[in-house]
Amino acid sequence: MKNTILSTGLVGAAIALPALGVPSHAGQEFRHTITGELLDLSLAKGTDTEAVKQFKETGSNPYNGNAEAIRKGEDLYLSACSGCHGHNAEGKLGPGLADDYWTYPKNATDNGLFETLFEGAQGMMGPQRGNLSIDEMLLIMSWIRSVYQGDPEKAEWLTPEERKNFKPVTHNIAK
Repeated sequence: MKNTILSTGLVGAAIALPALGVPSHAGQEFRHTITGELLDLSLAKGTDTEAVKQFKETGSNPYNGNAEAIRKGEDLYLSACSGCHGHNAEGKLGPGLADDYWTYPKNATDNGLFETLFEGAQGMMGPQRGNLSIDEMLLIMSWIRSVYQGDPEKAEWLTPEERKNFKPVTHNIAK
């Protein structure tokens, strides 16, 4: 009888976890950039693509380095982000995103950059979860990573092999 109650209690806890914003699978935890609270990814618009499912498990953006995804990300970035961060991610009202200085050091990881995009940060950076789907955020992130001009050793999203062979790409968007 005792085992049945314990077993039922664990099932109930597993069912309740997603409602609290806690991942119920063995994937990544995503936390608010400022408060550290767990993010409720169910608040995101859209549905989970295969790329989103992979990202939720690994915390690595599967779109990084994908030319088609980067082009889509560029279009999304220009409409959703460039007003504050500049057409070439050079910074305007918001900080630059193409160098190796991150206002929030965790943004040097894909997981961290996503957390800041999803739920916002301090100042004018509001949550994007109501404006963009998680897939769109990943596409934008792939473009941001593609315009990186900083020290490859500070680019935590790159693999050791990618750091060794890193060559900055110049996208001259503002024509």
